[in-house]
Amino acid sequence: MTASASPAAAAVAATAALAAPIGQPASAPMTRVALAYIDQRFDLYLRFGEPARIVRLDRWRRCAVFLPNAVLCRIRWQANDYGTIRWQLMVMQACTPLDAAQRIPGVQPGARLLLHAEGDGQVRAVLERIDAIEARGIAPTDASPAYWRTLANRLAARLPLPDYTTERHAAWLAGRVLP
Repeated sequence: MTASASPAAAAVAATAALAAPIGQPASAPMTRVALAYIDQRFDLYLRFGEPARIVRLDRWRRCAVFLPNAVLCRIRWQANDYGTIRWQLMVMQACTPLDAAQRIPGVQPGARLLLHAEGDGQVRAVLERIDAIEARGIAPTDASPAYWRTLANRLAARLPLPDYTTERHAAWLAGRVLP
């Protein structure tokens, strides 16, 4: 039996793979997001987000590792023998240990939940907004966190959803450079 085949060696390799990326201090707090895929049954994937690293755990599971303040969108789709049974979309922001974070299944140690959409109609509406942001040449990860919160509140209140305009984005970027 080789060392690479033992469970202990696999655990050490997985732990090393989840360490801080090159160029980051070893103490950098990282947010780990679980991803999975089972053909025709379950898909837990990133719609957008820039992980510092993606670790393949096995044939069906991966783990995306994010630096603090990274914005990401994770989609959960489930089906049974009769069709889709669950659509869920979450836009979240990775945080540091000193920040207030929410516990989210599959996200360690947690994240700031900016938007949560559940069901076919809500998820499709948010995906349309994401596509519109990308069509304007803006990366969804660079969009204002306040926009995602506004979108979540409008979804909850069943009000018309606002567009993310280039003017809104310019205001967000200008606000970030102010002291």
